[in-house]
Amino acid sequence: MRAYELMVIHDGDLDDVAVQDELKDVRSRIEAVSEIKKVDFWGRRRFAYEIDHKHEGYYSVVELVAEPGAMDAVERALRLADNVVRHKLIRLPDSEAERRGMLGDGQPVAAE
Repeated sequence: MRAYELMVIHDGDLDDVAVQDELKDVRSRIEAVSEIKKVDFWGRRRFAYEIDHKHEGYYSVVELVAEPGAMDAVERALRLADNVVRHKLIRLPDSEAERRGMLGDGQPVAAE
């Protein structure tokens, strides 16, 4: 199992209810192939630069644990989704995943 962090930016023109529905759909797709450890909804933020003629979007960060290649279908769905402005999936280094409590015994390591 590997630890990942997925950031999804939904279209800023959506209302709060529609964004939560979109996020629920993303979560269900992720839960079908992996285990979600934490979901952090940042809310509506202004972009540093214009993306697709838009200036704002709803940011969400999902920490998850999955087998290698398991997230391919989820990434494809995010690429094709009309309401997703951007997404980024990164693999966390094992040391960072253990520090966050995502791997191992599940207990976060205290900062020194």
